[in-house]
Amino acid sequence: MKKTLFSNFLILLVASMLYPPNTLAEDPTQWNLPENAKARLGKGKINAIQYSPDGKVLAVASGIGIWLYDVTTHQEIALLTEHTSVASNIAFSPDGRLFASGSKDGTIMLWNRNTGTQTILTIPVGLSPYMNMAFSPDGKTFANGSRGTINIWDAFTGEQKSSVTSDVIDSNNFISFLPDGETIVCVNWGGLISLWNMSTGKLKKTIVDVDHTAPIWGIALSPDGKTIVVGSGDIDGNIYIIDLNASELMFKLSGHSGDVNCLIFSPDGKTLASASYVDETIRLWDANTGEHKRTLTGHTGDILGLAFSPDGQTIASGSGDGTIRLWDASTGNQQIEFIGHTDYAESVAFSPDGQTIASGYSDGYIRLWNVDTRKHIKTFKESKDYVQSLMFTTDGNTLTSGIGENIYLWDVHTDKFKKIISGHLMAINSVALNADGNILASGSADNTIRLWNMITGEHTKTLIGHEHSIYGVTFSPDGKTLVTGSDDNTIRFWDVNTGETKMILNALTVDGKDKGVMSVAYSPDGKILASGGMETIIIWDINTGKSKMTLSEHRHYILCLSFSPDGKTLASGSTDTDIHLWDPHTGELKNTFIGHTGSVSGIAFSPDGKTLVSSSNDGTVFLWEINP
Repeated sequence: MKKTLFSNFLILLVASMLYPPNTLAEDPTQWNLPENAKARLGKGKINAIQYSPDGKVLAVASGIGIWLYDVTTHQEIALLTEHTSVASNIAFSPDGRLFASGSKDGTIMLWNRNTGTQTILTIPVGLSPYMNMAFSPDGKTFANGSRGTINIWDAFTGEQKSSVTSDVIDSNNFISFLPDGETIVCVNWGGLISLWNMSTGKLKKTIVDVDHTAPIWGIALSPDGKTIVVGSGDIDGNIYIIDLNASELMFKLSGHSGDVNCLIFSPDGKTLASASYVDETIRLWDANTGEHKRTLTGHTGDILGLAFSPDGQTIASGSGDGTIRLWDASTGNQQIEFIGHTDYAESVAFSPDGQTIASGYSDGYIRLWNVDTRKHIKTFKESKDYVQSLMFTTDGNTLTSGIGENIYLWDVHTDKFKKIISGHLMAINSVALNADGNILASGSADNTIRLWNMITGEHTKTLIGHEHSIYGVTFSPDGKTLVTGSDDNTIRFWDVNTGETKMILNALTVDGKDKGVMSVAYSPDGKILASGGMETIIIWDINTGKSKMTLSEHRHYILCLSFSPDGKTLASGSTDTDIHLWDPHTGELKNTFIGHTGSVSGIAFSPDGKTLVSSSNDGTVFLWEINP
């Protein structure tokens, strides 16, 4: 536990709680940029939303920190980036004096708006990746749940009061205090409900949840503490309302088409709101009878968070479609929306003229951005599958995307897709175009690489040889050779004309890590190849097929590699969230860009080599300054 005075946060948080007009920078997405970053595109993935007790502030836990919105003015009033990883949970104390934020970096931050102190509760990351947490009814006690453990803290001093560890609460994804302030209810992923007396640490009782077979996603406790509701990941999308006193099922609610991930009671306990990943709808139910009251539609992406306003008149919902929407709870009419959030950013590409960036997301969205203005231009969407790969054609008129098992070709100017190319049996992980732009290569989890005629969309060849998924695909500068990297630890060189294997390199024999090849990149002069695996980048001499050097600063998988246009810099992005810049000839580490809070899934240099763009599963895209 660590306690520190703070200034910037206090200014922002207290200001937000007192609701003055926003006087910060004009574009909120550019607040708190990390060092070397020129711009941020998007506000990050939504993980949770919560109203302040007075209903004037809406807090959003996102991939880049905590956003605070003034509900009255509909403006952003703060972005809190104190956590070093994704902000996963938020909570206000009942009286609003304390605000808590939990992160996958292994910390919970408790902010006291009256005294200006910050208390940091540090929990081992491996034990608490999602930081489930709750305040007691009197606001004096704070609880957090991790795998197999519930910790109880003094909310004002940060001192630990007690803890309970048990197999019964293993892998819990929900904890809450009952109104008596002494009992904590816990629900684990399997649906086992347990009640604990936190003064004694004794288990009061367990309730075996009903007839679902999939993990539990959404959970809510009624304000009176008498019922608990669980939403299952079953394909039938059922919701179960359980009487805690009688330990029995009261209602089973049906209507969603799968994966109920968000549940919330109205403050008076009379209405239950539910949302599903699958059908993108919010349903309102009578909590006493189980009757379906109405359905709220409008979101076009996964719904990731729900919250009732304290007066029960408004419902806030956050979605992967980039919006937070406020709805009239009585009529179901949409009142207002906040824009700019996104889902996981999976891929990124520069247009040939360097004026446009394309970014692909886990919910099927592709967004185009103007590089100079940092403004969103347009959006493409025809699927809900991950956009794993993106590439512009050499003329800049067509955008190629690997989405699920298909390849989509989009007309950049008309917003419409030109054609869908199908043939792979499993997800496409990577695509590449040859220098002339007439041959498209795709690597898939079905262990094959396919070559396509870009003009007609015709399948011309299937390259077979890898034993596992293909993650990296790249053409040599002259377009005569295709290089592929696979989970089988090998890199294969293929003759594009004949489809024959020219050379096989085994990364396992160099770095000794049996973790596969996740990325490959050809140098512009065609003399060296870079491959990325687990923690290690290998630089290969193309002529000899021998390893020239290994680069080992990353702490996890290297998911993406890119050479600068002049070949003097190699950029690498990893699940460790860092981006490294290397001299590929000497192995010197030239710079490290730190700012993403999630895995770096894609990187690309601008045509002039002065900017690097990166995408991350924190939901953002960064533009980085490249110094000569």
